[in-house]
Order: sequence, then C-alpha cells, then structure tokens
Amino acid sequence: MHSIAAPGGRQEVDDARATTAIVLSAAGAALGGLLFGFDTAVISGTTQALQERFALTDASLGFTVASALIGTVIGSLVTGAPADRYGRKAIMLSVAIAYVISSLGTGLAQSWPMLIAFRFLGGLAIGAASVVTPIYIAEVSPAKFRGRLVAMNQLNIVLGILIAFLSNYLIAQALPPETAWRWMFGIVAVPSALFLAVTFVLPESPRWLAVQGKRGRRRR
Repeated sequence: MHSIAAPGGRQEVDDARATTAIVLSAAGAALGGLLFGFDTAVISGTTQALQERFALTDASLGFTVASALIGTVIGSLVTGAPADRYGRKAIMLSVAIAYVISSLGTGLAQSWPMLIAFRFLGGLAIGAASVVTPIYIAEVSPAKFRGRLVAMNQLNIVLGILIAFLSNYLIAQALPPETAWRWMFGIVAVPSALFLAVTFVLPESPRWLAVQGKRGRRRR
C-alpha cells in the first residue's frame, strides 16, 4: 500500500522552518540592541576609578561619560545612507567590529584622550545599531509578527543595561578598583565578538536585496 501524505503537510513543515529561520535571524540581529544597553550603561561602574586614574575634574569626567553619547547621536544620523548603499548586514558587521575594538580599547586605555577616542567609537556603534538593527529585523519579519520581533530589540536594550550593572557588581567584588574598571569595559568584547560571529551568518535583508535587484545591482 502507498502512504498518502497529509494535504499541506510539506507546506506546513516548510512554513515552520521559514518561521524558525526568521526568528533566529531577528534574535541574532537583536544582539546589537543588547550591546546598545550594555555599552551605554557599563561606564556607570567606572567613574570613580576613571577620575582617580586620569586625574579628571568633574567637568572632564562628565565629558568622558558624554563622549559615547555624542558618538551615538552622530552614528544615528549618518547610518541611514550607508545602510541603503551597502546593505544592512554590512553595517551590522561594521558595528560589531567597532564594538569589539571600542571595548578592548577602553579597557586598555593608557591616557585620557585614548579613552575618549574609544568611547566615542563605541558611541558611533551604538548610534548605528539603534538605526540598522530594527530596520533589519522589520525587513526580515512577516507582517503578522513583525511588531513582536522588532520589540525584541527593545527588550534586549533593557537586558543589556541589566547585564552591565550585574557585570560591574561581580567584577567590583572580585577585583581591586585600580584594575576592575578595565575589566568592566573589556568584558563587553565577549558579547561583541558573539554579535560579530552571528552577523557573519545572517542573511541579507530581502527587502534591500529586492531594491538592489530593481536597480540592477542585486548581490549574487
């Protein structure tokens, strides 16, 4: 006797696989949101040590904290055009690389200008992530649950802030203040490297590919 496949069975399996792939892609991209929160909040545990290590006045300490925010504003303003030209994935890769360099650079900083430069770079990455990550998630998601998947990025921002505070607390308990601040910054390289690895395997935004195809520049 020949078995009779259930009507629509193969289609249901294909739909389930497609949905899983979409959710995983959105979750991978949402790591950019987690790093947004983590890198923004991590400096909160380092201010006293930074003031002592680099002999900062209250004003210069305030500028140190604000340097990443200045970068964030600039990054959010300039990211749209490159994301349209080079693709969402390319910009997310650039963001992940910038996060890795920024976290290691701030952790190893030997001077105040060096610290400011790497914090500013991290701010650029945060600003770029705030633009390109939700765009990418929205473009890979079907309309029926696009809102929920985009909200995953917002959830990860809050989660990143929570992880930053928890990480700072644990490091402060384990290490002396003169070295703890370096580890507080440097530990951000771990999720940054994970984001970089995940982004390498993410598919490009189908909407961006479609637009490139209309222009005769679809990626092969």
